Amino acid sequence: MAVVAERAGISRETLMRLERGDSGVSIGVCSSVLFALGLVKHFEDLADASKDALGRMLEEERLPQRIRRSSHTATRELEE
Repeated sequence: MAVVAERAGISRETLMRLERGDSGVSIGVCSSVLFALGLVKHFEDLADASKDALGRMLEEERLPQRIRRSSHTATRELEE
């Protein structure tokens, strides 16, 4: 634990807060620890929407169930 904290440039207390999931730990600290552990590739996955199944599911629920054309658009199509 001491070696990881030192390589990441943070205190052991901050590392313990990160491990506990403390929401007050900055994203910079998270990236420093991932880099110190040789896992920086996983940092890219945090913002990759294609790997967020729950996020995609929630977004799909928000999509309109039915798309209606406005009366103006329907009238113009009939005229053409």
